[in-house]
Amino acid sequence: MSQIRLYTDEDSNRRAIVQALRERGIDVMTSLEANRLRYPDDEQLIWATEQNRVIYSGNVRDFYRLHTEFVTRGQPHAGILLMQQQRFSMGEQIRGILALLATKSAEQMHNQVEFLSDWLD
Repeated sequence: MSQIRLYTDEDSNRRAIVQALRERGIDVMTSLEANRLRYPDDEQLIWATEQNRVIYSGNVRDFYRLHTEFVTRGQPHAGILLMQQQRFSMGEQIRGILALLATKSAEQMHNQVEFLSDWLD
């Protein structure tokens, strides 16, 4: 079982969170680093899947819809981690992401959607 690698879209590219995750040994790539700013959400999800990365986004409505469309068509994706519109602190986001990563493998995330709030106490 391999560890989840993350890809943050424009809605979740907070530099401090990315840096804090990296300091804890988490493999994180941002849409800025990948030169993929302003790409449509479906293209972001396809790219993340090609890179074997779970996409982390605050765009709940669009990515949940894409998940449903992908599953209906039998098109796989590497996984989606969504942060609901409520604002979570940096610490809460890091804690939730680390809890997910400590529990699930990259393989277990395939074609799955998780909500950050489910990984917070």
